[in-house]
Order: sequence, then structure tokens, then C-alpha cells
Amino acid sequence: MSHDPPDSPSEGPTSPTGDDRVDRPGGTNAAGVEGDASREAGDEHGEPSPPPRTEPSPDSKRRRLLHFTLPGCWGALVLACLSFTPSLLPRGGILQGLICGISAAIGYGLGVVAAYIWRAFADRDARSASRRSWLVLLVSAIVLFGLSFGLGQYWQHEIRGLMGVTDYNVLTTVASPFVAALVFYFLLLCGRGIRRLYRWAARLLGRWIGRRAARVVGWLLVAALAWSAFTGLLLSGFVNAANEAFSLRDTQTPEGVHQPTSALRSGGPSSLVPWDSLGRQGRAFAGSGPSARDIGAFTHRAAQEPIRAYAGLTTSDDTETRAARAVADLERAGGFERENLLVMTTTGSGWVDPAAVDSFEYLGNGDSATVAMQYSYLPSWLSYLVDQSKAREAGRELFDAVYDTWSKLPQDQRPRLFVAGESLGSFGGETAFSGEYDLRNRTAGTLFAGPPNFNTLFREFSDQREAGSPEIKPVYKDGRTVRFTDDPATGMPPTGRPWDGARVLYLMHPSDPIVWWSPRLALSEPDWIGEAPGGDVLEEMVWMPFVTFWQVTADLPFSTNVPDGHGHTYKAAYVDGWNTVMRPAGFTAQDLDRLKDIIWPEPEPTATGS
Repeated sequence: MSHDPPDSPSEGPTSPTGDDRVDRPGGTNAAGVEGDASREAGDEHGEPSPPPRTEPSPDSKRRRLLHFTLPGCWGALVLACLSFTPSLLPRGGILQGLICGISAAIGYGLGVVAAYIWRAFADRDARSASRRSWLVLLVSAIVLFGLSFGLGQYWQHEIRGLMGVTDYNVLTTVASPFVAALVFYFLLLCGRGIRRLYRWAARLLGRWIGRRAARVVGWLLVAALAWSAFTGLLLSGFVNAANEAFSLRDTQTPEGVHQPTSALRSGGPSSLVPWDSLGRQGRAFAGSGPSARDIGAFTHRAAQEPIRAYAGLTTSDDTETRAARAVADLERAGGFERENLLVMTTTGSGWVDPAAVDSFEYLGNGDSATVAMQYSYLPSWLSYLVDQSKAREAGRELFDAVYDTWSKLPQDQRPRLFVAGESLGSFGGETAFSGEYDLRNRTAGTLFAGPPNFNTLFREFSDQREAGSPEIKPVYKDGRTVRFTDDPATGMPPTGRPWDGARVLYLMHPSDPIVWWSPRLALSEPDWIGEAPGGDVLEEMVWMPFVTFWQVTADLPFSTNVPDGHGHTYKAAYVDGWNTVMRPAGFTAQDLDRLKDIIWPEPEPTATGS
């Protein structure tokens, strides 16, 4: 790590990670030539001409690549150490290295900007750091980083214990500091590249406009170009490539799934929706599920064969038409003649959690029908970031199409109408309703699991919760219609209060990053962190600007790689959830426990994303 050359100014706020010299009147410019005094007369506008440029030597280029500023390194050290503090889920070494590297790059930029602002108020130029200053930094880095690394491993052990995760990869843990260093340096080089582009733009604009204006306009242009490149080329290109790749996967049929021979399923005999148009997840939905015999063996009563209707993306290019096809196939199979009718908004690539629908069918003794449709090729976590508008449109169109047919039936011949959705499916399911009374008046009950933090109704119910109720278990309007819980088997606050009419239940784990992630985490502390933590969240988790945002962001892709009952994994909870919302008669606590073993007999994977 090399120290600053004498009298070299540190990076300014235009690019916290740059290292080129800053032009100053009477000072030195980027080429090392004296400033205004060395400039030629200039053009007819009286603007000074740019100084002659010299080509830097290879040794000079290498020195610039290895150049760091002392304030920036202190900032990088502080945020790198803080990145080892716990977040919601256990994380492996590679993921920890990624978070540490990003946090260190942010800290470096903040340190440089802080030093620049301090120098501006002190009215002095940057000074060369002494060898003693660098030695103090080196010793501090060894001690602080080692201590933080050790505490981080302890906290990760505690989180794994809370969730029953046993996997631990020593090699990736040891590799995490090296991963962090690579990520940090890569981001540093990206920042310096943007700064050099800004310098070039400012010099070019300086031929026609004043120097100060050229610097401001140059930075605005480069910032806009960088943002456009990220969103327009990198992000859009990644999404398009992912969409193309997953569209090919959508043509496959999951192992063990076969085309149904029952006319009660989409893709089966006389179905209005061809089997090949259902997509991978649609075929899994229509080609699986409990039979009447399976349900009867559990309920010890004569059961019916459940109805399942589905429409895939290739069923129709238009969302409204696709919804109409799904509802037409539902009506053909006799779905509106069943006692219980479920509108299920899918997640991501059209996936429907089997635990959600199977539980509904078992508790309804098979006298049920479920309808769903696909709106994306992308997996759930990626759809969560880029397909929100498609989820909104799909949820609204599907429910409206079902409700249009259902509302025209005689009141005494209508099935009980339920709505459900998990993750982005809950977001889409909410969009068909304007609020609490709309959910209460147009449904017999609603079950949403793992709602994203940006859900409109979820945020309304949570933000307007009663004073004193925590954000992880809010109480809205005395719990008269809407309630929240992490475990329906242990109750839904407020206890002892009436819950008549249609019930709306939200399932959300304290450790679910889908529920708590928000861009606001970068700069503002949410209530759920400042309050008493949930049962599977460490008390040591605290909010820190920027660091917490990246920690929870990194939790998102691995939110389902934890045992059931934690993170974004909702399996057995659907049994108690549907029992609460549907209120079927004749089931004991022992019956519900038996059903949980049927719904989810195997333990969840315990990988930690390493």
C-alpha cells in the first residue's frame, strides 16, 4: 500500500475513488504542469488554453493503480469491520466476502469525501501522509479486522443455531477476506475509471465553456452516462439474457410429473388449455397434488378430486386473455360448483407453492378448485426485483375474471371465494383490492405469506398499526379483519378479540429478508430493527447506514435456503394458516400435525449460500 506523493490532493467529491490530480489556479494540473501561469493566451473568449499533456510512463501508471488515500483507507477499514455484524440469515464465506468488499468500497468513498469537506472548511490543500500514519493504519487494520472476523464467525454460529442450520464451509470462510479484497479493488477501479472519464469530458467541454461550468456539466454527463449504462445495458442485458435462458427451461417438464388423465385438471382431457402451453411450473401444478383417495385417507371421509386450472405464458400473449382462458377452463371443469374456490397469484416463473394449495385441498376435503396463471419466465427473487408490474397486472386480471363469473351466480350457489399468494404473489394478489373492507366484502378469506416490503396494502396495514404493537407483529384496527403472525399455531394478536367475517392473515417470519428489504434501509433505520427482535433474529443485529442495506440485499437470493419456519420458507405454516382462515370443522390439533407431516415430510436444505 503506497502513500500519497508530496502535496498531492486526495480525491474530491466528484469521484471518491479517483486518484488524478485536481486542477487548481496557480497549482498543478493533471499533467504536473504549473497552472494558470503556464497556460497560453487562449482563444478569442479569453479562456486559457489547456496545457500540453505528457504520456505517463508504465511505472507511473502502476503507481496510480496502487495509490490509496489515508482517509479513504480508514473509511474502508471501519465499514469492512462493520460488515461482519449479523443480518437476518446465516451467510457463507463467499457471500460475506462480497458484502465486506462492497462495504469497504463505500467506506473508502465516504472517507475521501469527509476529508475533502474537512479540507474545504480548513481552507488547505491535501498533505502527504507520514509513514507513521500508514503504520498506525496497518496495525489498526490487523487488530480490528481480526477481531471483527472472529466476532462475525461467532455471530454466524449463533444464527445457524437459531435456525437449525448445520452446514459450515471452512474453506469459503477462510477465503472471504481475499474475496473482499478483490471486490473492493474492482469497485475502486470502476470509480477511478468514471473519474477519468469525467476529466476527459471536462477538458473537452472547457474548449467552449468556462472551466467551472465544464466541470459541473462534465460530471453530470458522466453520472448520467454511468447510470444509463448500468440500467440500460448491464441490468437490462442481464434481465434479457436471464429471461431467454429461463424461457428455454420453461419448455421442460419436472421429473416425475405427467400429463393428467383427469378432466378436472388443465392440460388433461377436454381441457381448453393445452398441456404444452402450461410451462414448467404450470405442468408441475396441474400434474401433481393430492388425489381424492389421498384426501379421504387423511379426513376419513368420502372426498372429492380437487380441480386445478392454470394458464401459462404461451397460452396467450395478452394478460387479460390469458386470465380469461384460465377462468374458462376452471368453469369447464366445474370449479364454480365446488364449495371452496381459491384464486392463487403465482410467484416468479409461475410457481405455486404445493404446500399452500395442498393444505387448502386437504382441509376442504377435496371439495375445492384452484386457479392460477403464469406472468414471467424469471425465478422468484429476480421477478421480485424487475417484474413487479407484471405481477400487479396478473393478480388484478385473474381475480377480476374470476369475480366477474362468480358474482353472476345466485348467492346460494356461489362457492366461498379465497385469495392467496406468496412473496411477489401476495403483491399481485393485493392489487385487486383497495383496502381492508374490499378484502372483507369480496372474499371469504385471504392468506398472504412473505409479503414484500413494498406491498401497498401490507405497508398501509403495518404503518397504521396500533401504538405499542411491534412491526414484526402489528395490530391493525383491533384485528377485526387483518392479522399478522410468524406462526399461526401460536396465535395471531390481538388475542381474545373477536375475528368475525372474512379473515385476512399475513404470514411473515422475523428473519424473512423479502418482508423487510427496502431501499430506505440504506439511510434510515426501520422500526423492526430498533424494536425487540423476533425469535430467530439475533439481538446483536443493529442498523448501520449502507452496511445493513447490503447485508439484507445479499440475504435475498438465499432466503429459501433455510429450514422451514425461517427466512422465506413457509410450508407447515400453511396448514395452521388455512385452518384459521377457512375454519373447517372436525379437525383436531393432532390432525393438523399429521397433515403437516404429509405436506412437508422432509427437512429443508440447510445451505447458507456459500
